[in-house]
Order: sequence, then structure tokens, then C-alpha cells
Amino acid sequence: MNYSRVVVQAIGYELPTEVVTSSDLEARLRPMYEALRIPEGQLEALTGIAERRWWEAGYPVSQGALAAARKALARSSVPAEAIETLIYAGVCREQFEPATACSVAAGLGVSPAAAVYDISNACLGVLNGMLDIANRIELGQIRAGLVVSCESAREINDIMIERMLATKSMDLFRNSIATLTGGSGAAAVLLTDGSFGGENCPRLVGGVTQAAPEHHGLCRWGLESLPSTARRQFAQVMITDSIGLVKYSAGLGKRTWLAFLDKIGWSQDEVDKIICHQVGAVHHDLILKTLGLPSERDFSTFPYLGNMGTVSLPVTAALAEEREFLRPGDRVGFLGLASGMNCLMLGIEW
Repeated sequence: MNYSRVVVQAIGYELPTEVVTSSDLEARLRPMYEALRIPEGQLEALTGIAERRWWEAGYPVSQGALAAARKALARSSVPAEAIETLIYAGVCREQFEPATACSVAAGLGVSPAAAVYDISNACLGVLNGMLDIANRIELGQIRAGLVVSCESAREINDIMIERMLATKSMDLFRNSIATLTGGSGAAAVLLTDGSFGGENCPRLVGGVTQAAPEHHGLCRWGLESLPSTARRQFAQVMITDSIGLVKYSAGLGKRTWLAFLDKIGWSQDEVDKIICHQVGAVHHDLILKTLGLPSERDFSTFPYLGNMGTVSLPVTAALAEEREFLRPGDRVGFLGLASGMNCLMLGIEW
């Protein structure tokens, strides 16, 4: 995928105000820690995550996505009615139907002729949404599109903490470490054809996607049937083989990186900065080592925002720009990885 007429007009984001530390979570898990003789401090030591943020209980994800979308539009000269495609790309949604994108589109007041829909691809949702919109722009079908997302980690953490306290199982704790890294946030990425005054905006050069679907069972978040109930009832569950995920993601990442450099036409030394999906310290360090990239090219947020799923990468990019880590002229790689397993990398000239 190569593009000649797509610019990243603006990125907006919204973060919750409630900070949840790893120590806070371990305090809730203390009965299990004591039963299994786990010393406190292990969660931060294993993940490199000191804190993350959560929305208040019951917070609608469409509200977070709408707030981020309004910030993206406010940073641009694009009116809401000029949006011809709006995609909601979060893992977290409000109902099976209608599409959560419909609520966001109604709140913004996008064009009545706009395509409005949800897409889902685990933590790659926003990057996939960017490609969908970029394709429409490149084909001349639209001038402007917006991909939005909002993730909420509170609910699944509450469920899994309750389950860990009830079972006091080391296996369940091991398979729930990834759940405990979860943070919340919202993001919106506005892409246009540059006709809205985008001369100085970052330009989307192209991208590459690779898959290893044979590893689709390593990370699962969904509903399971509760046993021994008179009526069929379901509960959420999230189980992750963190060791397997890290092991196989490195190989997939390397394969995608080589294909990415070849497709974009950049050499490794010509990639000035990278923004990765934020998972945790072990995954972060392994990816940099596997790709042969020095740490000074990378900007990370996982130590204080955790893993925010689909919004981790765009929020990290926005913060990197705010703090002048990303500067005009930089060649930037967006490196996304998701359970499934899928990998997607985008090249952007800042």
C-alpha cells in the first residue's frame, strides 16, 4: 500500500482523570498474593507499568471517542460536516448493534452522505481504520475521514480480579497479567487529501500488513457460558499467554518490518522515529532488539498509561508530537501488533 495524496490532518485524544497504580491493583489482590506467596511489587517489575488511567464506572465509550474527535477537528480547519467517512475502531463497544460509530457521528454532525461503521481487529483497529480511509481518499472517493476509538479497562479488570480472588490460582494469575496492564483512553485520527490547508501536515507514505493466524488462541477476550446455572448466563473473560505472545510476536514483527522497509522504500537508517503499540517492558525491549532499533528512536507511554489497546499508538504519537519528539521532516514508523496475530506498519513523513 502506497499513498500519494493522504495527510494526517490531526490527532486528538482524551485521557481519564482517575490514576490507578500497580500498587493499587496489588492491594486489591493481597489475599491472593498472600495465599500464593507472591511478593508485592511483582506487577510493575514484570510489566514496567507503574500506573494507568481508568474511566469512571459506566462511562460510555462513545462519549470518550466523541471528545477525542472534537479535539482533532478543533486542531484542524476541517468542519464536521465535511467528514465523509467515520469509523469506530475500538475493542470496547456499547452494543452489538448499532455501530458505536453511529453515536459518535450523530454527536459530531458529520455529512449525511458519510459512510459510518465499526471495524474490529484487536489492538490494530485504529491503524486499520486509517488504511480504510486512506484508500477512499487515494481513490478520490472522499476528501476527509475520521477514525475514532475509546477503550475502557475498568470492567474487565474488576471481573478478572474478582475471579483471581475466588480461585487463588497461580495459573489464572499468570494468564491475567496482561489484563492487569490495561489502561483507558480515547483517540481520533483525522485524514484528508490535503485540500483543507494540510501543506505542513504529516503525509502518509504507505503501509504493510502481515499475519500469523495460527497463533489466534494466545490472547482471548470475550464471553463464556457460566456453569451450573438454570438459565444460560455469560460472563466476560480475558486470558493471555503472555510468554507465547511475546515469543511469536517478535518473529511476526521482524517479517513485517522487512516487508515494510521494502514497500516504503526506506532503509533502516532512514527511519528517524518509531511509535509502537504499547504493551509492556518485556515486549517493548524485545521488539527493539529484534528489529535492531536503538531506544533513542522510540517514544513510549506504557509506564504511566499502560496498554490502552487500539488507542495506545495514536495517543503515544500525539504526546510525542506535543513534546517535540516528532519533528517536521522526520520519517516515522507506526508499528502496530495485535492478537490474532496481525501486524501492521505505517510510514509517515512528519
